[in-house]
Amino acid sequence: MKNFLLIVRWVVGLLFIFSGLVKANDPLGLSYKMQEFFEVWGWNALHDYTLSFSILMNVFEVVTGVALIIGWQIRTISWLLLALIIFFTFLTGYALFSGKIKTCGCFGDCLPLTAAQSFTKDLVLLVLIIVLCIYRNQIQVAISNPFAIAIILISLNGTGWLQNHVLRHLPIVDCLPYKKGNNILDQMKTPEGAIADSFALNFIYKKNGQELKFDQAHFPADFDSTYIYIDRKDVLAKKGNGLKATIADFSLQTISGTDSTAAVFENKQYLLILAKDFNEWANWQQSIETIIKAAQLNHISVILVTADASTAQQHYASLPILRCDATVIKTAARVNPTIFFMQKANIVYKYSYRDSTKIMQQILNWK
Repeated sequence: MKNFLLIVRWVVGLLFIFSGLVKANDPLGLSYKMQEFFEVWGWNALHDYTLSFSILMNVFEVVTGVALIIGWQIRTISWLLLALIIFFTFLTGYALFSGKIKTCGCFGDCLPLTAAQSFTKDLVLLVLIIVLCIYRNQIQVAISNPFAIAIILISLNGTGWLQNHVLRHLPIVDCLPYKKGNNILDQMKTPEGAIADSFALNFIYKKNGQELKFDQAHFPADFDSTYIYIDRKDVLAKKGNGLKATIADFSLQTISGTDSTAAVFENKQYLLILAKDFNEWANWQQSIETIIKAAQLNHISVILVTADASTAQQHYASLPILRCDATVIKTAARVNPTIFFMQKANIVYKYSYRDSTKIMQQILNWK
């Protein structure tokens, strides 16, 4: 039993550490996933707190995973893990059985799991953690208490530092389709062999007080004005294979609404500054203006992409300004603003505005 419990501790502990670190690499991604759940549940008032929830959850996962492996405060940790896995199982079960959320974001964007895979994983973890709770009294601290506390503090501070760093300087490992080296046009292509979901249009009418349902291919033979229209719904007729373009909604438009995506991608060499909004403009104004001047001096064109075009015109009227959906910008640019070095549709470099020294160096050396 001792060896079995040791194996279970390491399996569960490492999974929680891995899960926490993967999401700590991109806490905003988990924050957006939380907002997706809250929108479904009608809890929109919590949107402003999701980033704080995300940071705390990632730290909690890593710290409890480490504590479990070293056997520190095992009674408390085992019950905390049980509460956490019950919560996770509820979320993944809701995503699976409601169909309203496609993925739970358990391992972030770096290791996407289907709702079914996530739910199965959590069920297995639930069983293992219940075993740990039952036999918690047989688990001993692997190292002395002072060293255990030191390791816990290191894991807590390390996870906190990591999240602070990536929130300021972009994820260390970029798992999004807008990562350095990707071609946006290639990411927008539908994969070969992709089969889309097929839907049938069903109509609902009422006649003689009776509600009738039929699709567009099976209208009643006596259909006339006595049928009173009620509603129509799209019903899934055949499930596709799930293959789809990794980027489905990228579009750049002028202020007047003209689609300029293809025209922009014809440019040989240019900078895209993606700024979702200008709420903290005073914090990055100086850095961005310095970058713009350096680019222009080196004959590199600069295009500002934003979801707030009216405010952008007030601050950067001399720049070409293109509109883009805020959700797309949040996905492409985890830091507001983010600078993309582009060659046609290729993302050559990608930096947070805070990395101005690296950006200036790349501008000077960019050929």
